[in-house]
Amino acid sequence: MDKFHQEPNIYVGEVNIKVKNLDYSVTFYQNIIGLQVLEKSERKAKLTADGKKTLLTLEEPVDVIPKQDRMSGLYHFAILLPSRADLGVFLRHIVETGYPLGAGDHYVSEALYLNDPDGNGIEVYRDRPSSEWKWNNGLVEMATEQVDAEGILAVSNAEWKGLPSGTIMGHIHLHVGNLEKAKDFYTKGLGFDVVSYYPQAVFLSTGGYHHHVAINTWQGAGAPTPPKNSVGLNWYSLVFPNENAREKVMNQLKQFGAPLKEEGNYFVTSDPAGNQIRLVI
Repeated sequence: MDKFHQEPNIYVGEVNIKVKNLDYSVTFYQNIIGLQVLEKSERKAKLTADGKKTLLTLEEPVDVIPKQDRMSGLYHFAILLPSRADLGVFLRHIVETGYPLGAGDHYVSEALYLNDPDGNGIEVYRDRPSSEWKWNNGLVEMATEQVDAEGILAVSNAEWKGLPSGTIMGHIHLHVGNLEKAKDFYTKGLGFDVVSYYPQAVFLSTGGYHHHVAINTWQGAGAPTPPKNSVGLNWYSLVFPNENAREKVMNQLKQFGAPLKEEGNYFVTSDPAGNQIRLVI
């Protein structure tokens, strides 16, 4: 894996989502996705791939309601596997379980798509080496083509034992109500670079990655922020290399007029669609 998820880049660290039934969702993320439980209480579970770092947190609000249609929020969070062989092991496992699955070859990556029991979107993918990515005028070439499933499966016949320890959170893809306003927030506020466009979508990154964050209006222009107790995204974290880098971005956010508040050892902001972001080091 190339080094797009470490210093000096800004990248997604953890995703926190709301679910209707915590125990049911934990079982899904263990048995289907292959995450391990790091900590669990009555209404919250922290999940990990390496037994140390939290990648995904599930929360069950007291008055939780099902996922609402035509709202802003999570399109999918994307779990990045270390290798194509790991993707092959995961694909064979999903095929054997019979769980519904989608797929796409995006030139820069090969991706599998699932929904959890509440309709939260999940991508599990592997990156092609960045030396194989094609760039034109500062934009990386991406598309959605049919994956070579047989080729992926042929790379490894290893037994599935859950997600490998080198698994990380690769990116997050969000529904927004206003694409231009959201793009301005992520570029002028958070300092991300636009690296690709797709119909009604923008892909953004730091350090020349194909995308750490993507935004779209596929739920419709003007899609409203969902109720706080709705199934879906609660927050996600952006990891900064050091305090100076975070301070610079916080100053940009203030100048941009974005909300910003301190909570413990991190700061919280939200994009114009109401997607909450924790700024951590």
